[in-house]
Amino acid sequence: MNTADSERLSSILSGLGFSESKNADDANIVVLNSCVVRQSAEDKVTGMLTSLKSLKQRSEDTIVALMGCMVGPKTKALETKFPYVDVFMKPQEYEPLINLIESQMGIDTTGCLSNLQPVKPHISTHVPIIHGCDEFCSFCIIPYRRGRQVSREINDIVDEITLLTKRGVKEVTLLGQTVDAYGHDLASSTDLSELLQSVNRIDKLERIRFLTSHPIYMSNKIIDSIANLSKVCEHILLPFQAGADSVLKNMRRGYTKQEYINLVNKIRSQVPNVSMSTDVIVGFPGETQADFESTMDILEQIKFDKVHMAAYSPRPGTIAHRTMDDDVDLTEKRKRLKLVEQLQEKISKEINASLIGQCFDILVEGKHRNRWFGRTRTNKLVYFDSEDDMAGNVVKAHIYESSPWSLNGHVQDSEPDAIRGEQHGY
Repeated sequence: MNTADSERLSSILSGLGFSESKNADDANIVVLNSCVVRQSAEDKVTGMLTSLKSLKQRSEDTIVALMGCMVGPKTKALETKFPYVDVFMKPQEYEPLINLIESQMGIDTTGCLSNLQPVKPHISTHVPIIHGCDEFCSFCIIPYRRGRQVSREINDIVDEITLLTKRGVKEVTLLGQTVDAYGHDLASSTDLSELLQSVNRIDKLERIRFLTSHPIYMSNKIIDSIANLSKVCEHILLPFQAGADSVLKNMRRGYTKQEYINLVNKIRSQVPNVSMSTDVIVGFPGETQADFESTMDILEQIKFDKVHMAAYSPRPGTIAHRTMDDDVDLTEKRKRLKLVEQLQEKISKEINASLIGQCFDILVEGKHRNRWFGRTRTNKLVYFDSEDDMAGNVVKAHIYESSPWSLNGHVQDSEPDAIRGEQHGY
Protein backbone atom coordinates (compact mmCIF):
# COMPACT_ATOMS: atom_id res chain seq x y z
CA MET A 1 0.00 0.00 0.00
CA ASN A 2 2.88 2.37 0.75
CA THR A 3 4.35 1.62 -2.68
CA ALA A 4 1.04 2.59 -4.30
CA ASP A 5 0.85 5.79 -2.23
CA SER A 6 4.41 6.72 -3.22
CA GLU A 7 3.68 6.11 -6.90
CA ARG A 8 0.68 8.40 -6.74
CA LEU A 9 2.59 11.19 -5.03
CA SER A 10 5.37 10.77 -7.57
CA SER A 11 2.81 11.20 -10.34
CA ILE A 12 1.57 14.43 -8.77
CA LEU A 13 5.10 15.82 -8.44
CA SER A 14 5.95 14.85 -12.03
CA GLY A 15 2.88 16.76 -13.16
CA LEU A 16 4.21 19.83 -11.36
CA GLY A 17 7.50 19.61 -13.29
CA PHE A 18 9.65 17.73 -10.77
CA SER A 19 11.81 14.76 -11.68
CA GLU A 20 13.11 12.02 -9.42
CA SER A 21 16.45 12.64 -7.71
CA LYS A 22 18.79 9.73 -7.09
CA ASN A 23 19.80 10.97 -3.66
CA ALA A 24 18.43 13.25 -0.98
CA ASP A 25 21.32 15.73 -1.10
CA ASP A 26 20.37 16.84 -4.63
CA ALA A 27 16.63 17.04 -4.02
CA ASN A 28 14.40 20.09 -3.58
CA ILE A 29 11.80 17.90 -1.87
CA VAL A 30 12.46 14.84 0.28
CA VAL A 31 9.45 12.69 1.22
CA LEU A 32 9.82 9.77 3.60
CA ASN A 33 6.92 7.33 3.41
CA SER A 34 6.73 5.50 6.71
CA CYS A 35 5.66 2.07 7.92
CA VAL A 36 5.20 1.31 11.61
CA VAL A 37 3.63 -2.15 11.43
CA ARG A 38 6.51 -3.43 13.59
CA GLN A 39 9.02 -1.76 15.88
CA SER A 40 11.90 -2.54 13.52
CA ALA A 41 10.12 -0.67 10.73
CA GLU A 42 9.48 2.35 12.94
CA ASP A 43 13.13 2.33 14.04
CA LYS A 44 14.20 2.52 10.38
CA VAL A 45 11.95 5.53 9.83
CA THR A 46 13.30 7.26 12.94
CA GLY A 47 16.87 6.63 11.83
CA MET A 48 16.23 8.03 8.37
CA LEU A 49 14.47 11.10 9.76
CA THR A 50 17.39 11.73 12.09
CA SER A 51 19.81 11.58 9.16
CA LEU A 52 17.77 14.20 7.28
CA LYS A 53 18.37 16.77 10.02
CA SER A 54 21.83 17.62 8.70
CA LEU A 55 20.42 17.93 5.17
CA LYS A 56 17.90 20.49 6.37
CA GLN A 57 20.63 22.40 8.19
CA ARG A 58 22.70 22.61 4.98
CA SER A 59 19.78 23.69 2.85
CA GLU A 60 16.89 25.39 4.60
CA ASP A 61 14.93 25.68 1.35
CA THR A 62 14.76 21.89 0.96
CA ILE A 63 11.28 20.64 1.87
CA VAL A 64 11.33 17.61 4.16
CA ALA A 65 8.03 15.74 4.45
CA LEU A 66 6.92 12.69 6.44
CA MET A 67 3.95 10.68 5.23
CA GLY A 68 2.46 7.27 5.91
CA CYS A 69 1.45 5.31 8.97
CA MET A 70 3.80 7.04 11.40
CA VAL A 71 1.58 10.10 11.03
CA GLY A 72 -1.60 9.78 13.05
CA PRO A 73 -4.47 12.22 13.54
CA LYS A 74 -2.36 14.18 16.05
CA THR A 75 1.14 15.30 15.05
CA LYS A 76 2.25 17.40 18.04
CA ALA A 77 4.64 14.73 19.38
CA LEU A 78 6.20 14.27 15.92
CA GLU A 79 6.57 18.03 15.46
CA THR A 80 8.38 18.24 18.78
CA LYS A 81 10.68 15.29 18.07
CA PHE A 82 11.44 16.30 14.45
CA PRO A 83 11.16 20.10 14.31
CA TYR A 84 13.05 20.24 11.00
CA VAL A 85 10.31 18.31 9.17
CA ASP A 86 8.22 20.82 7.24
CA VAL A 87 5.01 18.87 6.76
CA PHE A 88 3.33 15.71 8.07
CA MET A 89 0.84 13.76 5.93
CA LYS A 90 -1.40 10.86 6.89
CA PRO A 91 -1.69 7.98 4.39
CA GLN A 92 -3.28 9.09 1.08
CA GLU A 93 -3.20 12.70 2.30
CA TYR A 94 -1.15 14.60 -0.29
CA GLU A 95 -2.68 18.06 -0.03
CA PRO A 96 -0.54 19.45 2.83
CA LEU A 97 2.64 18.96 0.79
CA ILE A 98 1.06 20.35 -2.38
CA ASN A 99 -0.08 23.47 -0.50
CA LEU A 100 3.43 23.95 0.92
CA ILE A 101 5.00 23.60 -2.54
CA GLU A 102 2.64 26.26 -3.89
CA SER A 103 3.29 28.73 -1.07
CA GLN A 104 7.04 28.15 -0.73
CA MET A 105 8.00 27.66 -4.37
CA GLY A 106 5.35 29.75 -6.08
CA ILE A 107 4.20 26.87 -8.29
CA ASP A 108 0.58 26.78 -9.46
CA THR A 109 -0.77 23.44 -8.22
CA THR A 110 -4.36 23.85 -9.45
CA GLY A 111 -5.88 20.52 -10.48
CA CYS A 112 -2.79 18.44 -9.68
CA LEU A 113 -4.72 16.14 -7.35
CA SER A 114 -7.25 15.15 -10.00
CA ASN A 115 -5.02 12.55 -11.70
CA LEU A 116 -3.09 10.26 -9.36
CA GLN A 117 -2.28 7.43 -11.76
CA PRO A 118 1.46 6.89 -12.37
CA VAL A 119 2.62 8.48 -15.62
CA LYS A 120 5.23 5.76 -16.24
CA PRO A 121 3.92 2.77 -14.29
CA HIS A 122 5.71 -0.53 -13.89
CA ILE A 123 4.55 -3.47 -15.99
CA SER A 124 3.13 -4.92 -12.79
CA THR A 125 1.61 -2.20 -10.65
CA HIS A 126 -0.55 -1.72 -7.56
CA VAL A 127 -4.08 -0.33 -7.47
CA PRO A 128 -5.66 0.43 -4.07
CA ILE A 129 -9.33 -0.56 -4.07
CA ILE A 130 -10.17 -0.23 -0.38
CA HIS A 131 -8.51 2.01 2.21
CA GLY A 132 -8.39 1.49 5.95
CA CYS A 133 -9.64 -1.43 8.03
CA ASP A 134 -12.54 -2.13 10.36
CA GLU A 135 -11.20 -5.28 12.00
CA PHE A 136 -9.09 -3.85 14.86
CA CYS A 137 -7.00 -6.96 15.41
CA SER A 138 -5.47 -6.43 18.83
CA PHE A 139 -1.86 -6.31 17.55
CA CYS A 140 -2.44 -3.97 14.60
CA ILE A 141 -1.98 -0.19 14.40
CA ILE A 142 -3.31 0.14 10.82
CA PRO A 143 -6.97 1.03 11.60
CA TYR A 144 -5.76 3.85 13.85
CA ARG A 145 -3.49 5.29 11.15
CA ARG A 146 -5.26 4.53 7.87
CA GLY A 147 -8.77 4.92 9.26
CA ARG A 148 -11.95 2.97 8.79
CA GLN A 149 -12.76 0.91 5.74
CA VAL A 150 -13.65 2.87 2.58
CA SER A 151 -14.13 1.12 -0.79
CA ARG A 152 -13.82 2.76 -4.19
CA GLU A 153 -16.57 2.36 -6.77
CA ILE A 154 -16.06 -0.34 -9.42
CA ASN A 155 -16.32 2.11 -12.33
CA ASP A 156 -13.60 4.31 -10.81
CA ILE A 157 -11.26 1.33 -10.42
CA VAL A 158 -11.96 -0.01 -13.91
CA ASP A 159 -11.32 3.43 -15.44
CA GLU A 160 -7.99 3.69 -13.62
CA ILE A 161 -6.83 0.24 -14.69
CA THR A 162 -7.92 0.87 -18.28
CA LEU A 163 -5.78 4.02 -18.31
CA LEU A 164 -2.85 2.12 -16.79
CA THR A 165 -3.02 -0.54 -19.51
CA LYS A 166 -2.77 2.23 -22.12
CA ARG A 167 0.45 3.24 -20.35
CA GLY A 168 1.91 -0.25 -20.61
CA VAL A 169 0.65 -2.07 -17.50
CA LYS A 170 0.12 -5.80 -18.02
CA GLU A 171 -0.64 -6.90 -14.46
CA VAL A 172 -2.39 -5.22 -11.53
CA THR A 173 -2.45 -6.14 -7.87
CA LEU A 174 -5.66 -4.94 -6.21
CA LEU A 175 -4.77 -3.69 -2.75
CA GLY A 176 -6.46 -3.42 0.58
CA GLN A 177 -5.62 -4.00 4.22
CA THR A 178 -8.58 -6.40 4.12
CA VAL A 179 -9.02 -6.69 0.37
CA ASP A 180 -11.69 -9.38 0.36
CA ALA A 181 -13.94 -7.08 2.42
CA TYR A 182 -14.08 -4.82 -0.62
CA GLY A 183 -17.52 -3.35 -1.29
CA HIS A 184 -19.14 -4.29 2.00
CA ASP A 185 -19.31 -0.59 2.92
CA LEU A 186 -20.79 0.54 -0.43
CA ALA A 187 -24.48 1.29 -0.89
CA SER A 188 -24.47 -0.85 -4.04
CA SER A 189 -23.72 -3.97 -1.95
CA THR A 190 -21.00 -5.16 -4.31
CA ASP A 191 -18.08 -7.41 -3.43
CA LEU A 192 -14.60 -8.40 -4.59
CA SER A 193 -15.88 -11.13 -6.91
CA GLU A 194 -17.94 -8.59 -8.87
CA LEU A 195 -14.93 -6.27 -9.11
CA LEU A 196 -12.76 -9.14 -10.34
CA GLN A 197 -15.31 -9.90 -13.06
CA SER A 198 -15.29 -6.26 -14.22
CA VAL A 199 -11.49 -5.97 -14.21
CA ASN A 200 -11.20 -9.32 -16.00
CA ARG A 201 -12.97 -7.77 -19.02
CA ILE A 202 -10.37 -5.01 -19.52
CA ASP A 203 -8.55 -5.34 -22.85
CA LYS A 204 -4.74 -5.56 -22.82
CA LEU A 205 -4.68 -6.51 -19.14
CA GLU A 206 -3.17 -9.96 -18.76
CA ARG A 207 -3.09 -10.75 -15.04
CA ILE A 208 -4.93 -9.79 -11.85
CA ARG A 209 -3.73 -10.38 -8.31
CA PHE A 210 -5.07 -9.15 -4.97
CA LEU A 211 -3.90 -8.85 -1.36
CA THR A 212 -4.15 -9.00 1.62
CA SER A 213 -7.13 -11.27 2.34
CA HIS A 214 -8.77 -11.98 5.68
CA PRO A 215 -10.13 -15.51 6.32
CA ILE A 216 -13.52 -14.29 7.54
CA TYR A 217 -14.24 -12.53 4.22
CA MET A 218 -12.96 -15.21 1.82
CA SER A 219 -16.34 -16.15 0.36
CA ASN A 220 -17.34 -18.91 -2.06
CA LYS A 221 -17.98 -16.23 -4.70
CA ILE A 222 -14.41 -14.96 -4.42
CA ILE A 223 -13.00 -18.50 -4.55
CA ASP A 224 -15.11 -19.21 -7.64
CA SER A 225 -13.78 -16.05 -9.29
CA ILE A 226 -10.20 -17.18 -8.76
CA ALA A 227 -11.05 -20.58 -10.21
CA ASN A 228 -13.02 -19.39 -13.24
CA LEU A 229 -11.80 -15.95 -14.36
CA SER A 230 -9.02 -16.28 -16.93
CA LYS A 231 -6.93 -13.32 -15.78
CA VAL A 232 -7.15 -13.84 -12.00
CA CYS A 233 -3.98 -15.56 -10.80
CA GLU A 234 -4.10 -18.70 -8.69
CA HIS A 235 -2.32 -17.25 -5.69
CA ILE A 236 -3.81 -16.21 -2.34
CA LEU A 237 -2.17 -14.47 0.61
CA LEU A 238 -4.30 -15.58 3.56
CA PRO A 239 -2.80 -14.76 6.98
CA PHE A 240 -3.54 -17.13 9.84
CA GLN A 241 -1.18 -15.34 12.32
CA ALA A 242 -1.23 -18.02 15.06
CA GLY A 243 -2.08 -21.69 15.42
CA ALA A 244 -3.73 -21.76 18.85
CA ASP A 245 -7.37 -20.83 19.37
CA SER A 246 -6.61 -18.99 22.61
CA VAL A 247 -4.04 -16.78 20.85
CA LEU A 248 -6.36 -16.19 17.88
CA LYS A 249 -9.07 -15.10 20.29
CA ASN A 250 -6.70 -12.67 22.03
CA MET A 251 -5.66 -11.38 18.61
CA ARG A 252 -9.36 -10.79 17.77
CA ARG A 253 -9.03 -12.65 14.48
CA GLY A 254 -12.58 -14.01 14.36
CA TYR A 255 -11.88 -17.65 13.42
CA THR A 256 -10.50 -20.83 14.94
CA LYS A 257 -7.59 -22.98 13.86
CA GLN A 258 -9.90 -25.62 12.42
CA GLU A 259 -12.01 -23.05 10.57
CA TYR A 260 -8.87 -21.74 8.91
CA ILE A 261 -7.73 -25.24 7.91
CA ASN A 262 -11.21 -25.99 6.51
CA LEU A 263 -11.07 -22.79 4.44
CA VAL A 264 -7.69 -23.71 2.96
CA ASN A 265 -8.98 -27.18 2.10
CA LYS A 266 -12.01 -25.63 0.38
CA ILE A 267 -9.81 -23.26 -1.64
CA ARG A 268 -7.51 -26.08 -2.73
CA SER A 269 -10.44 -28.26 -3.75
CA GLN A 270 -11.97 -25.49 -5.89
CA VAL A 271 -8.81 -23.90 -7.34
CA PRO A 272 -6.48 -26.55 -8.78
CA ASN A 273 -2.76 -25.82 -8.34
CA VAL A 274 -3.41 -22.73 -6.20
CA SER A 275 -0.42 -21.40 -4.28
CA MET A 276 -0.90 -20.19 -0.72
CA SER A 277 1.05 -17.62 1.27
CA THR A 278 0.42 -16.53 4.83
CA ASP A 279 1.49 -14.27 7.71
CA VAL A 280 2.59 -15.57 11.11
CA ILE A 281 3.33 -13.75 14.37
CA VAL A 282 5.25 -15.59 17.09
CA GLY A 283 5.58 -14.55 20.71
CA PHE A 284 2.20 -12.86 21.04
CA PRO A 285 1.24 -12.11 24.65
CA GLY A 286 0.29 -15.30 26.44
CA GLU A 287 1.62 -17.64 23.73
CA THR A 288 2.83 -20.81 25.44
CA GLN A 289 5.22 -23.39 24.04
CA ALA A 290 2.22 -25.59 23.23
CA ASP A 291 0.57 -22.67 21.42
CA PHE A 292 3.69 -22.15 19.33
CA GLU A 293 3.87 -25.84 18.50
CA SER A 294 0.30 -25.57 17.22
CA THR A 295 1.49 -22.84 14.83
CA MET A 296 4.26 -25.15 13.64
CA ASP A 297 1.67 -27.91 13.15
CA ILE A 298 -0.33 -25.70 10.78
CA LEU A 299 2.80 -24.88 8.79
CA GLU A 300 3.63 -28.58 8.54
CA GLN A 301 0.09 -29.56 7.64
CA ILE A 302 -0.76 -26.89 5.06
CA LYS A 303 2.72 -26.41 3.56
CA PHE A 304 2.49 -22.81 2.38
CA ASP A 305 4.48 -21.66 -0.60
CA LYS A 306 5.65 -18.60 1.31
CA VAL A 307 5.37 -17.34 4.88
CA HIS A 308 5.81 -13.74 6.01
CA MET A 309 6.91 -14.11 9.62
CA ALA A 310 7.60 -11.75 12.49
CA ALA A 311 8.12 -11.73 16.21
CA TYR A 312 5.45 -9.76 18.06
CA SER A 313 6.36 -6.19 18.88
CA PRO A 314 3.95 -3.97 20.86
CA ARG A 315 2.43 -1.07 18.92
CA PRO A 316 1.48 1.80 21.24
CA GLY A 317 -2.22 2.52 21.02
CA THR A 318 -3.30 -0.97 19.99
CA ILE A 319 -5.59 -3.13 22.08
CA ALA A 320 -2.78 -5.57 22.87
CA HIS A 321 -0.49 -2.77 24.03
CA ARG A 322 -3.22 -1.32 26.26
CA THR A 323 -4.54 -4.54 27.79
CA MET A 324 -1.91 -7.29 27.57
CA ASP A 325 1.54 -7.88 29.02
CA ASP A 326 4.31 -8.52 26.51
CA ASP A 327 5.25 -11.59 28.52
CA VAL A 328 7.19 -13.70 26.01
CA ASP A 329 10.92 -13.14 26.46
CA LEU A 330 12.71 -11.59 23.48
CA THR A 331 15.19 -14.47 23.37
CA GLU A 332 12.30 -16.92 23.21
CA LYS A 333 10.63 -14.88 20.46
CA ARG A 334 13.80 -15.00 18.39
CA LYS A 335 14.14 -18.73 18.98
CA ARG A 336 10.57 -19.37 17.81
CA LEU A 337 11.04 -17.10 14.80
CA LYS A 338 14.18 -19.02 13.83
CA LEU A 339 12.33 -22.33 14.05
CA VAL A 340 9.58 -21.00 11.76
CA GLU A 341 12.21 -19.74 9.30
CA GLN A 342 13.97 -23.09 9.23
CA LEU A 343 10.78 -25.08 8.77
CA GLN A 344 9.46 -22.83 6.01
CA GLU A 345 12.78 -22.83 4.17
CA LYS A 346 12.60 -26.64 4.12
CA ILE A 347 8.99 -26.61 2.88
CA SER A 348 9.64 -23.97 0.20
CA LYS A 349 12.70 -25.85 -0.97
CA GLU A 350 10.68 -29.05 -1.40
CA ILE A 351 7.80 -27.30 -3.19
CA ASN A 352 10.08 -25.44 -5.60
CA ALA A 353 12.21 -28.53 -6.28
CA SER A 354 9.05 -30.34 -7.40
CA LEU A 355 8.68 -27.77 -10.20
CA ILE A 356 11.97 -28.67 -11.90
CA GLY A 357 11.28 -30.01 -15.38
CA GLN A 358 7.93 -28.23 -15.70
CA CYS A 359 7.07 -25.35 -18.03
CA PHE A 360 5.35 -22.12 -16.94
CA ASP A 361 4.16 -18.88 -18.45
CA ILE A 362 6.19 -16.00 -17.05
CA LEU A 363 5.20 -12.34 -17.22
CA VAL A 364 8.58 -10.64 -17.56
CA GLU A 365 8.83 -7.63 -15.23
CA GLY A 366 12.41 -6.49 -15.74
CA LYS A 367 16.06 -7.18 -15.04
CA HIS A 368 17.95 -7.83 -11.83
CA ARG A 369 21.73 -8.29 -11.82
CA ASN A 370 21.67 -8.56 -15.59
CA ARG A 371 19.13 -11.40 -15.63
CA TRP A 372 15.50 -11.17 -16.69
CA PHE A 373 12.90 -12.01 -14.06
CA GLY A 374 9.18 -12.53 -13.90
CA ARG A 375 6.57 -14.51 -12.04
CA THR A 376 4.34 -17.46 -12.73
CA ARG A 377 0.61 -17.14 -12.20
CA THR A 378 1.20 -18.78 -8.82
CA ASN A 379 3.67 -16.02 -7.89
CA LYS A 380 6.87 -18.02 -8.26
CA LEU A 381 9.84 -15.78 -9.06
CA VAL A 382 11.72 -17.05 -12.12
CA TYR A 383 15.08 -15.86 -13.49
CA PHE A 384 16.33 -16.51 -17.02
CA ASP A 385 18.85 -15.25 -19.56
CA SER A 386 18.11 -13.68 -22.93
CA GLU A 387 19.78 -11.17 -25.25
CA ASP A 388 16.38 -9.84 -26.37
CA ASP A 389 14.31 -7.12 -24.70
CA MET A 390 11.78 -9.28 -22.89
CA ALA A 391 10.10 -6.71 -20.63
CA GLY A 392 6.33 -7.01 -20.66
CA ASN A 393 6.24 -10.27 -22.63
CA VAL A 394 4.65 -13.48 -21.49
CA VAL A 395 7.22 -16.20 -22.20
CA LYS A 396 7.42 -19.90 -21.57
CA ALA A 397 10.18 -20.98 -19.20
CA HIS A 398 11.34 -24.53 -18.62
CA ILE A 399 12.52 -24.81 -15.00
CA TYR A 400 15.91 -26.44 -14.56
CA GLU A 401 16.97 -25.26 -11.09
CA SER A 402 15.34 -24.17 -7.86
CA SER A 403 15.99 -22.70 -4.43
CA PRO A 404 13.60 -21.99 -1.55
CA TRP A 405 13.16 -18.44 -2.86
CA SER A 406 13.22 -18.56 -6.67
CA LEU A 407 13.48 -20.66 -9.82
CA ASN A 408 15.83 -20.63 -12.81
CA GLY A 409 14.50 -21.37 -16.27
CA HIS A 410 15.31 -21.61 -19.95
CA VAL A 411 13.06 -19.55 -22.18
CA GLN A 412 11.33 -21.72 -24.74
CA ASP A 413 9.33 -19.10 -26.60
CA SER A 414 9.59 -15.30 -26.60
CA GLU A 415 6.12 -14.76 -28.13
CA PRO A 416 3.16 -13.88 -25.87
CA ASP A 417 0.74 -16.77 -25.56
CA ALA A 418 -2.49 -17.65 -23.87
CA ILE A 419 -1.74 -17.51 -20.18
CA ARG A 420 -4.05 -20.07 -18.62
CA GLY A 421 -4.63 -22.48 -21.48
CA GLU A 422 -0.96 -23.33 -21.98
CA GLN A 423 0.08 -23.60 -18.34
CA HIS A 424 1.10 -26.98 -17.01
CA GLY A 425 1.78 -28.36 -13.59
CA TYR A 426 1.85 -26.40 -10.37
